[in-house]
Amino acid sequence: MDGSHQIVNTPNYVYLNAHDSHNIIAAGDNDEDIIKAVQTIEEIQGGYALVSEGKVLGTLPLTVAGLLSQEPAKDIQKGIDDLLQKAWKLGISRDIDPFITLSFMALPVIPSLRLTDLGLVDVDTFKLL
Repeated sequence: MDGSHQIVNTPNYVYLNAHDSHNIIAAGDNDEDIIKAVQTIEEIQGGYALVSEGKVLGTLPLTVAGLLSQEPAKDIQKGIDDLLQKAWKLGISRDIDPFITLSFMALPVIPSLRLTDLGLVDVDTFKLL
């Protein structure tokens, strides 16, 4: 690289590339929007997608393994900020970052309840719920 670009590691989402297992994780209030979000992530080769009422409201491509971008950090941050503003307008609480929240919900090495490819896990007791 010539120094004008840097690889930026960002967590992923309504798709999310879950930590450790690198599976897609999605959340929503209806199956159609969730499916559309996952299809959109496939089309952009990884990253974030925000979908409502069947419409893609925004995306943030992370085309290096679905985890990273070669775009400048300021561009990635602007993309995240734009998606957050749109998510908040949909009624998601401003007290959370839905993308980071989903990313860490799937990280099975931190307590207490986590989503995995096996289902909901109580990390404290090592039991599937």
